[in-house]
Amino acid sequence: MANFNKVILAGNLTRDPQLSYLPSNTAVCEFGLAINRKWRSQNGEMKDETCFVEIRAYGKPAETLNQYMNKGKPLMVEGRLKYDQWEGKDGQKRSKLYVIAENFQFLGAPSGGSGGRGGERQTAGPAPRGQVADEMPPMDEAATAPTGEDIPF
Repeated sequence: MANFNKVILAGNLTRDPQLSYLPSNTAVCEFGLAINRKWRSQNGEMKDETCFVEIRAYGKPAETLNQYMNKGKPLMVEGRLKYDQWEGKDGQKRSKLYVIAENFQFLGAPSGGSGGRGGERQTAGPAPRGQVADEMPPMDEAATAPTGEDIPF
């Protein structure tokens, strides 16, 4: 049987990104994303639901996210689910499910400039044909989550 692990989320950061480095000097950025859902119940009343998801990015994307994102800003993340298990200092088994970001896209209007491009999406990669990516630095094509032994996957 084939396996498939892909997640695409769009939401707002719940806190400022936290940047750290592994012993191999690989950047790691961690942040939370809140994804809101609104729907109408069977009796006609509007309902709200918020899903909070932990996100982790590695390498150049981690540094880019840390530089340009902060609490409340909208972001689209494409990645995969990762489940970690460990034993805490108290001997209790712990676990955590989170998303490893493999690609992302800045959403909303660019901040800090007048006469911007309105709601056009900003990307960290090369600009689509016919558009110029002058606000965000390009991402290295090889800058994806590392898979070496030094990263706890």
